[in-house]
Amino acid sequence: MDANISRTLRLRVEKTAENLRKNGFEVQILEHATDVVPVLREIIPDGAVVAHGGSMSLAECGVMELLRSGPYQYLDRDRAGITPEERLECMRQALLSDVYLASANALIESGMIYNVDGNGNRTAATLYGPKKVIYVVGVNKIVPDFDAAVSRVKKIACPANTMRLACKTYCAEKGECVSCISGGNIENGCGNTSICNDHVLIRRNNAPGRVTVLLVMESIGY
Repeated sequence: MDANISRTLRLRVEKTAENLRKNGFEVQILEHATDVVPVLREIIPDGAVVAHGGSMSLAECGVMELLRSGPYQYLDRDRAGITPEERLECMRQALLSDVYLASANALIESGMIYNVDGNGNRTAATLYGPKKVIYVVGVNKIVPDFDAAVSRVKKIACPANTMRLACKTYCAEKGECVSCISGGNIENGCGNTSICNDHVLIRRNNAPGRVTVLLVMESIGY
């Protein structure tokens, strides 16, 4: 990467990290996706009950392999042979976990976290229940404002996720939300097959030490 582009990116990351800290979040800036697992080993105590939401960022960083091989009580929602009923119960139990891992659909430069969910299990756990929440977020998720966060979800995150999940949605076919035809407003979208049902903007964290953001200086996830 060109040195000037790299410096510009770092200044943007540092600005976002500073504003997240002002809003009560703990932040670590990591140079590479490969740094995530070693940091999680330090943060997550042995024996902790650990769960996570659906996340390509976590998968790309090798987090699931760490949880399956580490000294944790891992609520593995994706284990081989799990039934739909067991998976649902696993997601319910995640609300009482010691550590909950997730990514964000967007990080707003002013220090806010934006997520959109289909079932609400991920957004619910990040808001309340688990004792500790750790976000793993790549620099590709940083946006300048709320409107850009909404646009990012409608034009990047959700189309990619619906394609991954083989959903029968407009965005899986066209590569952007149907609402983009009429301006991309947050209140508009598709119908019964939508995975964009719960929109959560976290402005502040008032529980000291509960929420940590690992901000990775690489593009990871959707």
